[in-house]
Amino acid sequence: MYRIFIVEDDRVIAGAMKRHIESWGFEARCAEDFAGVLGEFVRYDPQLVLLDVRLPLYNGYHWCSEIRRLSSVPVMFVSSASDSMNIVMAMNMGGDDFIAKPFDMDVLMAKVQALLRRSYDFGGGAELMERRGAVLNAAEASLSYGGERISLTRNECRILQTLMRAKGAVVRRETLMEKLWETDAFVDENTLTVNVARLRRKLEAAGLKDFILTKKGMGYQIG
Repeated sequence: MYRIFIVEDDRVIAGAMKRHIESWGFEARCAEDFAGVLGEFVRYDPQLVLLDVRLPLYNGYHWCSEIRRLSSVPVMFVSSASDSMNIVMAMNMGGDDFIAKPFDMDVLMAKVQALLRRSYDFGGGAELMERRGAVLNAAEASLSYGGERISLTRNECRILQTLMRAKGAVVRRETLMEKLWETDAFVDENTLTVNVARLRRKLEAAGLKDFILTKKGMGYQIG
């Protein structure tokens, strides 16, 4: 089931959009904290964002730019500011489509479904996970922290993905090696140690000291 994140400060419009989207069998959530839209986006991990231009505190262009630092998830702008300048600005800031208010709900859904087909016919959505302000985008093998994007190797990404999914619990070395085995890259204990050490150096260089902790005789956990 696709998850759709609605960033619209008009509660009546947002509620109507949510109900109509859900009537088509999708899952939807409306933004609640317009000072923390990015945090809500990360926690919900949607496959599509419907984003108004005119919002409290920061406009939709700002939030689209912030989202683009973390994810390539499709973004559709929904706005009454439908002049050509705003449409061009929306596309330049990373938007994928634009629908002008007032709009027919069935037209909105037609555009939503077309955008989802274009985006996901050849692959699934990005899985985002957050810890200590660091956001892992597993689909793009990258970690974003402090405004920087850290590129990861396949093994580094799989290690972080496994540890972050554990939500602070200790992950045994054997479990990590099994996860790396799934990538068709055989990993023995020494190679795992080398991979973790190299990943730690990358994280520390980005300011994430003690992000991966060693539990002697047990395994690793996210600090």
